[in-house]
Amino acid sequence: MKTSDFDYYLPRELIAQTPVEPRDRSRLMVLNKADGKIEHRSFSELLSYLHAGDVLIFNDSRVIPARLIGHKVDTGGRVEILLLRRSGNNTWETLVKPGKRINIGTRIEITDESVSDGHRSRVLAEIIGLMPGGVKLVGFSDESLLPGLGVVPLPPYIHVPLANPARYQTVYAETTGSVAAPTAGLHFTPKLLNEIAQKGIRCLFVTLHIGLDTFRQIKEEEPKKHPIWQEYGLLSQQVATQLCQAKREGRRIICVGTSTVRLIEHVAELNRVPLLEPFEGWVNLFILPGYEFCMVDAIITNFHLPCSTLLMLVSTFTGWDLTKCAYDRAIASGYRFYSFGDAMLII
Repeated sequence: MKTSDFDYYLPRELIAQTPVEPRDRSRLMVLNKADGKIEHRSFSELLSYLHAGDVLIFNDSRVIPARLIGHKVDTGGRVEILLLRRSGNNTWETLVKPGKRINIGTRIEITDESVSDGHRSRVLAEIIGLMPGGVKLVGFSDESLLPGLGVVPLPPYIHVPLANPARYQTVYAETTGSVAAPTAGLHFTPKLLNEIAQKGIRCLFVTLHIGLDTFRQIKEEEPKKHPIWQEYGLLSQQVATQLCQAKREGRRIICVGTSTVRLIEHVAELNRVPLLEPFEGWVNLFILPGYEFCMVDAIITNFHLPCSTLLMLVSTFTGWDLTKCAYDRAIASGYRFYSFGDAMLII
């Protein structure tokens, strides 16, 4: 198995630059694993494929204002900082642009440009360490000011500014901590969630704070050599109990997004399925072909980047040949790809 086995060609014009309005008007490809049948529907028709007793698992993580713009103290050169993960008091793991010209000791001033000089918030940042994968450890003079100085980041393949930053959050986002949205959930509206609940479908919420792997491709030709990015997750006692009960009763567990798949499968590996325990901690499960799923019966997901950990997860669940066939059909049918793109239901 090679990373290049999970490559495909995507015309640039199919990378969605703006979200569809309303949210549930996006397209939905329904892929049946058993017979390979593919149907083309609207996401608003999702309810047609759900049954009373099903359990939907959502990731309620909320995207933080992780993108900061500053200037070098010595030269005034513009610097962009993307917060990835808090490392300690006033210390964060980050990506910095232009990375090659930013070294240990570089000091960066970050100010609020939207207010007059007399009332600007001001934070000093200093590069204090270098980490693998181009990640830089940054110390801040006062991290409590960062939420007011930063903006919600968009993935690097989106080039159109977002008029409403809330559109890059799910309608149920609650627990702050992600640097990218759990995008499969962006298609849900309050109305659709209400209709799902009225049909007797249980909606459960977990948290996995999404990190770097969601928008980067694997560079190693052997996927197992890729250092998976750890993400912090929480699964409550109530959710664990209800998942166990659903599994014992043979009811479907449907994950909304690859992040929820990683979390509940990680917890399942730590426990004796179906005797799940509550969980809070780091998740580094890398799902590759050969992995046997313990909990997940169906997945709602978007269309992912080539050679990414997310595409490998979907391919493991579905089989690469069927996944590639579905992606080819999606491209031929003009589906929109990636974060603001269309969705796929795999049953």
